[in-house]
Amino acid sequence: MASTTTPKKRAPRKSSSKSTSKAVTKKSTAIVKRSQPITLITGGTGFLGAHLVRQLVEAGEKNLRVMATSNPAWLAELGVETITGSITDAKDVARAVEGVAEIYHLAGRVSRDDEDAREMYSTHVEGTRLLCEAATAAGVKAIVMASTSGTIAVREKNEGIPDEKAAQPVDIISRWPYYASKLYQERVAERSFNGANNRLVILNPSLLLGPGDERLSSTKIVLDFLARKINAIPTGGLSFVDVRDAAAAFRAAMKNGKPGERYLLGSANWTFDKFFSRLERLTNVRAPRFSFPSRLAVAGSQLIHAFYTQWEKAPPIEPAAVEMAEYFWYLDSSKAERELDFSPRDPGETLLDTVKYLRENFLAGV
Repeated sequence: MASTTTPKKRAPRKSSSKSTSKAVTKKSTAIVKRSQPITLITGGTGFLGAHLVRQLVEAGEKNLRVMATSNPAWLAELGVETITGSITDAKDVARAVEGVAEIYHLAGRVSRDDEDAREMYSTHVEGTRLLCEAATAAGVKAIVMASTSGTIAVREKNEGIPDEKAAQPVDIISRWPYYASKLYQERVAERSFNGANNRLVILNPSLLLGPGDERLSSTKIVLDFLARKINAIPTGGLSFVDVRDAAAAFRAAMKNGKPGERYLLGSANWTFDKFFSRLERLTNVRAPRFSFPSRLAVAGSQLIHAFYTQWEKAPPIEPAAVEMAEYFWYLDSSKAERELDFSPRDPGETLLDTVKYLRENFLAGV
């Protein structure tokens, strides 16, 4: 009888350490490195925006992106990514928020001319709505938005100094398109970016002064004083803040600002008489020595404006600016001091640097 043999089973083949390391290496190279989150600054070429971008770069912040209607060379020199586009164009906004984790929303239009009301509403209200909706869809976590102290801190009389809890004087704000559009901007942002994981912080700076206002969006009052275009002292009062200190407050708000809160920013509450007197001492330009009653001042400015318009010339004064100067724009910045470590510099330093910049860039050093 023939005998049969059972074939031996082969032991399982052991993989060598060399082949294992190759497999691990191959697997590890397939891992895609996640891109770093981006910080978007809208309006990063404006007065406040330019200071904010430079401060962020100096602080070592990476992955910065600026969205603006123009891209000056200094942004590229700083290594900042730029997107040319409009805040009112949905496609531009969608491109701008791709990969973004946080946004400084500074895009705006400053004008006292009623003819610019539609443009300001489009920029401030519709543009902010588009940005907030796109940010929500893209998973953006935080927006720090620039508004103005004028949506809260303006009164007809010098009675008390408003803080963030003060009632918004809608009856006054509604008289001027710029402030009305900023009020609606705040409301649309609060409605459109209010999810459980969304953090909206609103900053309300007063009149921004300091160096670098290439478009004269805020410092024109000082330029007009230097050019001797102001012939009478308004009866109201103003608040102002150094643009560099405001930019620092925006950076602090991104880190420490409380969700859904607002912060007023100002360094000085002065009558126009005191403001022009300080400028006189700094510049040796004689300040006005008299003032008109409010109604007479506004009526006179309207008449002058009408004459210049009829002659097809640029009027020396704006009636809206004269009317605004009859109000009190004082504010209390205590909340920002407590929660954002806001510590504005001496107002005299701000005025001096403003004057130097304007003389060197607009008055040929005069």
